[in-house]
Amino acid sequence: MGKIVSTFFMSLDGVVESPDQWHFDFFNDEMGAAVQEGTDRCDAYLMGRVLYEQWIEHWPPQAGEEGFGQFINMVDKYVLSNTLTESTWAPLTILSGDDVAEQVRAVKERTERDIGMFGSQTSVRWLLNHGLLDELHLLVHPVFVGQGDTLFHAGDPKVPLRLLSSETFATGVLNLRYAVA
Repeated sequence: MGKIVSTFFMSLDGVVESPDQWHFDFFNDEMGAAVQEGTDRCDAYLMGRVLYEQWIEHWPPQAGEEGFGQFINMVDKYVLSNTLTESTWAPLTILSGDDVAEQVRAVKERTERDIGMFGSQTSVRWLLNHGLLDELHLLVHPVFVGQGDTLFHAGDPKVPLRLLSSETFATGVLNLRYAVA
């Protein structure tokens, strides 16, 4: 059975929104290797509708390129959405309706290795609330962003986590892997 592993670039003040505006100053070979290691373990990829709408404009034209573009275009993709009804980006399945949690469980059952995620904080909060997220991988950057959406909001339910591994990159980024306890 597959497990859902969500990865976020996060600032010290908890911001996960728009990492393209603050994260690249800290990207190095260590971080690249950590991200690549995560994608190497994936048989599928899960995302929310907002990320899907951003990525469908960028990644399909890069289908023949090496790296993440090749990965994301070839891997089985799943989108959590009650508004999206069709897509031309194959292989892709839209998970929607009243039984989305059961659909996600079915994806986990038929997937052998990891089901990766980047971003999609609203979807990750929903997965956590439904007991469907297995691991949280945080790349915590040594910067205060000061504004933007955070992974967790005031009033969210308590989610106990268990540290699986940690390391510090030369740039000061903390590479933290947690299992949902």
